This record gives sequence, C-alpha cells and structure tokens, in this order.
Amino acid sequence: MQEAATKVVSANDVLSAQELELAELIVSALNLDIRAADVEPNAPLYREGLGLDSVDILEIALAISKSYGIRLRSDDGNNQKIFSSLRSLNRYIHRNG
Repeated sequence: MQEAATKVVSANDVLSAQELELAELIVSALNLDIRAADVEPNAPLYREGLGLDSVDILEIALAISKSYGIRLRSDDGNNQKIFSSLRSLNRYIHRNG
C-alpha cells in the first residue's frame, strides 16, 4: 500500500488575505504562470524564489503605486528588504499606506 505524500504547512507559510490580494496583483501585473495562492509568503521575490528580475520589480512597484497609492522609489536604500519576500512587501505596504 502506497502512502500519500503530505506537505507540512506551518502558520508562517499560509498567506493572509492581504498577502493573497498582493500576490494576485503581482501575478496579474507580470502575467506569471503561477496561481497567486501558490506564492510562498516568505520566499524571495528577486532571482530565486519567484525568479523576478529588476524590470519585474519595477513593474510591481508601478502596480502597487496604482493599486495602493504608495510610491516605491528606486533609490530607497530599504528596497532589498522591502522586496525580499511577499510578506515583507505586504508589511511595508500596510505600514505605509
């Protein structure tokens, strides 16, 4: 008898409603071939993880500006931290929105 593989999901891996909304915006803005619900909240956005490049990050910043009214500047010294993961980006948006 073969056992079904199960994925252990911790509370840190579950998307909040706000994170899911942001993931949907990112997937839509970049026309990604992934479901928003499958975006891991703590996985890196840039390079590994979602595999985004600098142009993708600029497109996300523009989409966030339009949707949330938040300006993300390319010369902000905190960009690496802000865009480190979906969860980090979501946290920044909701603290500064």
